[in-house]
Amino acid sequence: MSKSKKLDFKPNEFVVYPAHGVGQVVSVEKQEVAGFELELFVIAFEKDKMTLRVPTNKATEVGMRGLSSPEIVSQCMRTLKGKAKVKRAMWSRRAQEYEQKINSGDLIAIAEVVRDLHRSDDQREQSYSERQLYEAALERLTREVSAVAGGDELGAAKQIDDVLVSRAA
Repeated sequence: MSKSKKLDFKPNEFVVYPAHGVGQVVSVEKQEVAGFELELFVIAFEKDKMTLRVPTNKATEVGMRGLSSPEIVSQCMRTLKGKAKVKRAMWSRRAQEYEQKINSGDLIAIAEVVRDLHRSDDQREQSYSERQLYEAALERLTREVSAVAGGDELGAAKQIDDVLVSRAA
């Protein structure tokens, strides 16, 4: 299966790397590592000023994928409109679950984290760690929604914010 997936990504194509979010494939290059010739995707994450090299045969194993479809994005917006599901577990356990959802690269799971951690102005203040997780999830969601829509990050942020505010009203 990884052989067929291996050729899916072309230079200038946007991809999602689960642990880092949306990046752009800059090139596919061959490099010798420990005496073996490896074919690598070179992925640039502009916002983070980071470049990542992923072996083409490991791309699917690490969960690298193309951008979500517009249908998935609209499903995300429906998820954001839903009622926050806050479990009664200890914060450390919930924080761990939120972190896993964010790093899964699954857009709907990330939308769930944003929905669950979003606070309207009249609600109690967030703790530092809650705010950090919320902002990380919101940034991932915004970047992918904007990439799917054609690159307008401010528009995507406003769209997400409008959905969250309409839910609170």
